[in-house]
Amino acid sequence: MLSTRNLNKSFGSLVVAQDISISVPRGARYALIGPNGAGKTTLINLVTGMLRPDGGKIILGEEDVTALRPDARVKRGLARTFQINALFPQLSALESVVLAVLERKGESKAWWRSLPRYGEAVDEAFSILESLRLGPHCQRLTRELAYGQQRLLEIALALATRPRALLLDEPAAGVPKDESAELFTAISNLSRELTVLFIEHDMDVVFRFASRIIVMVGGRILVEGAPEEIARDERVREVYLGKRRHAFA
Repeated sequence: MLSTRNLNKSFGSLVVAQDISISVPRGARYALIGPNGAGKTTLINLVTGMLRPDGGKIILGEEDVTALRPDARVKRGLARTFQINALFPQLSALESVVLAVLERKGESKAWWRSLPRYGEAVDEAFSILESLRLGPHCQRLTRELAYGQQRLLEIALALATRPRALLLDEPAAGVPKDESAELFTAISNLSRELTVLFIEHDMDVVFRFASRIIVMVGGRILVEGAPEEIARDERVREVYLGKRRHAFA
C-alpha cells in the first residue's frame, strides 16, 4: 500500500534521509522507531509531501505520488497526524469531524450552515468518533477533552479523509501513561483495510501493537523485522542503551 524507493534528502551537508526503502503492506501496523534525530519525522514529512526529496520515489498503492502536493496526496488516500495537536478548541468534537468530512466532500465553504443541514456528514462523523471510543464525548468542546482524547480526535480528523494509509507521528506524545494504552487500543481496532505506520518511543507500546518494526538511525534504515527479531538484535540494543534497554530484556 505504501512504499519508498531509495529516498534521499539533505540540507546542505546535513544528510537527513539516505537511500530509504520501505514497503508497508495493506492493513499492516508498522512502527518506526529510533533515537531522537534519527530522521523518523523527516521520513513522514517526505512521504506526505511536507518535504520534497532530493531523489527516490514514494508509491501509494500503484501510483507514484512523489511530485504531488500534500493535499493531492490526501485525496489519493494518504493522511497523517502531527506531534503537536492542531485542533479547533472552541468547536465540539462532532463539529470538528463534520468539518473534515465536508472538506472531503467539497462542501466546507458552506460551513456557516447549521449541522442538521448535513445529516449524512453528521452520521459519518459520529461513526468515526464511535470507532475511536469518542462517541460519548462528541458534544464536548475540544478544549474540555482529556489530552489523550484530543489525540484521538486528531486521528478522527485524519480518518474523515477516508485514507488508505495513515501515518501517526508520536500519537501518544504528552499523553499520560494510563491514557496511552487506551489510545493505542483504539488505534489497533481500526479497520484492517487501513494501513498504519506510526512513530513511537514507548517500547512497551511498540512491541504490543506493531506487527513489524523499522529502526532508523542517522537518516538511514538500520534494520527491519518482526518484534521478536528486533528484540534480539544487538544493534538495536546499542541504539537503545539506558532507560529504554529494559524493553528488550
